[in-house]
Amino acid sequence: MTKQTLVVVGHGMTSHHFLEQCVGAGLHTRFHIIVFGEERYPAYDRVHLSEYFAGRSAQSLSMVQGDFFTQTGIELRTGCPIVAVDRTEQVVRDAQGHDTHFDKLVLATGSWPFVPPVPGRDLSGCFVYRTLDDLDAIRERAHDATCGVVVGGGLLGLEAANALKQLGLKTHVVEFAPGLMAVQLDALGAAMLREKIEALDVSVHTSKSTTAIVEEDGGLTMQFADGDSLHTDLIVFSAGIRPQDSLAKAAGIAVGERGGIVINDHCQTSDDNIFAIGECALWESKIFGLVAPGYQMARVAAATLAGETAAFRGADMSTKLKLLGVEVASFGDAHGRTPGSQSYQWTHGPKQIYKKIVVSADGKTLLGGVLVGDSSDYATLLQMMLNGMALPAEPETLILPASQGAPAKGLGVAALPDSAQICSCHNVSKAAICAAVSGGAADMGAVKTCTKAATGCGGCSALVKQVMEYQLEQQGVTVKKDICEHFPYSRQEIYHLVRVNHIRTFDQLISRYGQGHGCEICKPLVGSVLASCWNEYLLKPAHLPLQDTNDRYFANIQKDGTYSIVPRMAAGEVTPDGLIAIGQIAKRYNLYSKITGGQRIDLFGARLEELPAIWAELVAAGFETGHAYGKSLRTVKSCVGSTWCRYGVQDSTGLAVELENRYKGLRAPHKIKMAVSGCTRECAEAQGKDVGVIATDKGWNLYVCGNGGMKPRHADLFASDLDRETLLRTIDRFLMFYIRTADRLQRTSTWMDNLEGGLDYLREVILNDSLGIGEELEREMAQVVESYQCEWQTTLASPDRLALFRSYVNSDKPDEAVQRRALRGQPQPVEHVPPSTPRAPARPWQAVCDVTDIPPQAGIGARLGEVQIALFRFDDRVYALDNLEPGSEANVLSRGLVGDVNGEPVVISPLYKQRIRLRDGRLAEGLTEAVRAWPVKVEGGKVWVAGQALLLQAQAS
Repeated sequence: MTKQTLVVVGHGMTSHHFLEQCVGAGLHTRFHIIVFGEERYPAYDRVHLSEYFAGRSAQSLSMVQGDFFTQTGIELRTGCPIVAVDRTEQVVRDAQGHDTHFDKLVLATGSWPFVPPVPGRDLSGCFVYRTLDDLDAIRERAHDATCGVVVGGGLLGLEAANALKQLGLKTHVVEFAPGLMAVQLDALGAAMLREKIEALDVSVHTSKSTTAIVEEDGGLTMQFADGDSLHTDLIVFSAGIRPQDSLAKAAGIAVGERGGIVINDHCQTSDDNIFAIGECALWESKIFGLVAPGYQMARVAAATLAGETAAFRGADMSTKLKLLGVEVASFGDAHGRTPGSQSYQWTHGPKQIYKKIVVSADGKTLLGGVLVGDSSDYATLLQMMLNGMALPAEPETLILPASQGAPAKGLGVAALPDSAQICSCHNVSKAAICAAVSGGAADMGAVKTCTKAATGCGGCSALVKQVMEYQLEQQGVTVKKDICEHFPYSRQEIYHLVRVNHIRTFDQLISRYGQGHGCEICKPLVGSVLASCWNEYLLKPAHLPLQDTNDRYFANIQKDGTYSIVPRMAAGEVTPDGLIAIGQIAKRYNLYSKITGGQRIDLFGARLEELPAIWAELVAAGFETGHAYGKSLRTVKSCVGSTWCRYGVQDSTGLAVELENRYKGLRAPHKIKMAVSGCTRECAEAQGKDVGVIATDKGWNLYVCGNGGMKPRHADLFASDLDRETLLRTIDRFLMFYIRTADRLQRTSTWMDNLEGGLDYLREVILNDSLGIGEELEREMAQVVESYQCEWQTTLASPDRLALFRSYVNSDKPDEAVQRRALRGQPQPVEHVPPSTPRAPARPWQAVCDVTDIPPQAGIGARLGEVQIALFRFDDRVYALDNLEPGSEANVLSRGLVGDVNGEPVVISPLYKQRIRLRDGRLAEGLTEAVRAWPVKVEGGKVWVAGQALLLQAQAS
């Protein structure tokens, strides 16, 4: 069957959401879909457009994920505006004069910025704030400017003012109405917003009518009707929008008297084959200028084309956002225009907080409200309004603080109906979130992936988390943070216990607050916390049993039991002599060498017993450990910056070296990666790192909580134009707060996704010190910086610790399972070593070593004739197992972490984390055979092992 053609005119946020809905409904298999975009860029996120001035790239703002168009077969033509629609011939004509046939047409042409008809509005230096190209033009002008004016004090105007302030300009806002955000805020709310914005050094001029703009003194002068004037270097018009309906009007499609393409409940225009969605569409005489209603229209249009029943019934225009750092929210009938309605207001002058709710005449229904300075109640109040929920007998308690006698007013999500819309951007209901949790989404990151909830404006994040936790509890899943069976505490609580009680060892902690001997979960966690707090040498006898194999041997274990070595090269800098030394070492020890993604050199294939010798040579050549094995700072990637590059505006390499040397000893819940770029071209890819820094003309922009990997996350702009000292202080606080509050093995990106209040809360804590812990966090970081030691330098100076770096306690023979072959001129592992049948000695018992040669609560390798075994010392007993990692050919079990499961002593295999019982070599879960167990006895301080393995069948229990 021949496909019909579906043409989409416009490729903005609403248009792309429509395309995603088409793919979800399978319309891309039924239609040949062609999309015409007027701009040279594919759809991008206009909600966060001002971040473009702070260094965020056009690519990072893109709404298009991966190879969306290639994979779906949808054709996108950017930079190709449509100039005419011929309904009779059913064709659209582009600017090059080419006609494209359509069977169905969707107009997603958006809006254009309204510019008041003021003489001089077309002068050089006058701009609109709508597209990336507009922003490029503004930035170019701002380069030599000191002052900027925004005409318009609504949502878009204040967003533009924020952008000018980020560009470092003295910023003015000129508004025709008596107050800011006249559509959303009442007079008192607007007055409070003005106070807060002016406190941020932004001048606000209200009730101003501009009569002319003239060129004067190398700039522009705005003349007002009241006789005043204002001189500036540039002017940005952001005074509202008008629907882009000219194509429809010229084609004879019905438009409203004041503009807008008239649509019905199915988003169809007066021509049933033509749809309109987004800001160009007029529904019941209303234009909707927010993204959520546009997304709703997109869903309705796609469903209608798919033959499904769907209808657009209007949209809630409530909004919560942060303008120039000020929290503002408005919902429902904020002005109290409903006949008979009553209003309640509360103001905190010193803190500049204003709250107002409007209720029905009978006091039973919430109709709307305004929040300025503190929007924490927004999610609760919005749900009460949208779902018609009963109000308390005294409605004012909803906005009064507890200190004024208000009871706890948190809305239990159990009271919300399943149909309650939790995320308006993506139309995600409570039922949909609950279904995702039932399907296995047990954290915020998973819920976001499954439902897209909280991925639009983000205002619903806290409520989404509440619904997720409610559903987990409904399923009988106790939402608790116990790290394991040995400690009834979360990681955050463990950190608090260690820090407050000055606990220095695992034994101290578990004897006071835990039970048993620990496991592969709590031991490395506590080891990391102890290192974060006190930064002591990891191989101290008290700390060694806590370290997984990588931290125990200061190297990354590979699948064949050998290790990789990464010397630190701060910011990727390395001298020629350093390169020569590394090359010579790689050659001498037959190591495979590779440049990493973090601008370092990785050397693979080192045997355990070779590590000290290799590091002795590296230390002699001036290198330190690169901590590639630890949950710690890995790298600070850098471009060459202003030192070499003609585009660089700051010395990015110098700053990257400083950052890496500052944080190189920091232990954290997970690995940390950083980068510094010398300009907005972003060669160091700083916006994909846990901490990213981008140079500006005025300082440094700081990005946080990004990561690559399986689930990439773009970093969020945290602060702009920071000087060096402020930047370091901010990063100090950010990292220490992350270490304090993150869960086990939680990257900063996941931490942010699960942090109630998200980025705004984090800014309050770190930048505004809302918890009053800023100086404390700085002191804690200073202690880490001052106590840094290169773990390999310390180890090389400690003979008793060097004795731990051997494959076998009673033999210098190398591991015969480690074999190499040449590939592309370098040594590579041999995947399958020919099997052999090693034999134990014929005599019944063999003395292997002194019991003190085995580290307490840990293991070490040994040889029993040709057989490799692993000896483990657990309390006052010694156990012996085959040294083999089950399911592999690697002889590494002796390097596993020792602990207990319900009191049963186990070793956790280093490669694949299998729990194996020490007494019989069986898996702790399932009791299937894993490795052989060998009889052991200790006599006169000597460890003896029998030459015949235990009969496992007889030992099973």
